[in-house]
Amino acid sequence: MTTATKWALAVGVLILGVIIAVLPRGTTSTQNTAGPDLSAARVSAALAPCPHGTGEVARLKGVSAQCLGDGSTVDLGTALAGHTTLVNIWATWCEPCKTELPVLARYATEPGAAQVLAVQVASSESDGLALLTRLGVHLPSAFDGDGTTGPVRSALKVPSSLPASYLVTADGQVRLIENPRLFANPDEVRKVVEGS
Repeated sequence: MTTATKWALAVGVLILGVIIAVLPRGTTSTQNTAGPDLSAARVSAALAPCPHGTGEVARLKGVSAQCLGDGSTVDLGTALAGHTTLVNIWATWCEPCKTELPVLARYATEPGAAQVLAVQVASSESDGLALLTRLGVHLPSAFDGDGTTGPVRSALKVPSSLPASYLVTADGQVRLIENPRLFANPDEVRKVVEGS
């Protein structure tokens, strides 16, 4: 074998090695792009089902969020139609939210209470489920994403300071509750709802 043949053979083997190295393997990726499995956290939280309705709240038309209790998608424009609902926007890092959520939960158990929907924002689902479990709050809850904005926050024009509560009336009117900004007891919630 000549020197030129040996060099050609060596270069050919080297090229073949490079080709093999860069070709995709026959195995498939097992990376989970769906996020963590929250089944156990959802069971522990034992949240009430997200509301369902018929009709449409114009300001929330086409606004969807994930139901924190079961992971399904809920269309808020339809789900809140025809019901008076207090929508509370909260995050796990918000200290006043941790005080207000149990107040809203107590209000929701009173006879004649309006529907209450908690909407978690700007924090992870797993942290939200853990907080609700720790607080013993089982309100129907939606997840509007862990980023700085989400479809619910955009539609409602949520202020930067949390918590923020909105009253959605049975006829589809939506208003930010500014007085009081933070509910201290169930009676304050009832007065706002009944005064609508």
